[in-house]
Amino acid sequence: MNYLSAFIFTGITCFLAQLILDNTKLTPGHVTSIFTMLGALFGFLGLYDKFISFAGAGATTIISNFGYSLYKGAYLGFQEQGIIGLFSGLLTKGSCAIASVVVFSFVFVMIFKPRD
Repeated sequence: MNYLSAFIFTGITCFLAQLILDNTKLTPGHVTSIFTMLGALFGFLGLYDKFISFAGAGATTIISNFGYSLYKGAYLGFQEQGIIGLFSGLLTKGSCAIASVVVFSFVFVMIFKPRD
């Protein structure tokens, strides 16, 4: 059941992104930004925790989870340290995700040969 709910959630998210790309003049960068912002908004509204409990890894591997993790870091930092904590928490969570992307991208570039 966990695999099915993860597949359904991620599939619906990808379907919505493809609908946006096909029916508007937005670029993939725009869609990525929209989903990142929606992840933060759903986190603020308390919905993204429900998405994670329903879909598990399906909700934690897509781009909207990056927005949610940025929101969560900023919120926890604000609770601990106030306004300064808001920015430090945001940067702490964001830097971990961005560093992971850079490292994994480098590894995959070294393993696979890009096409011309």
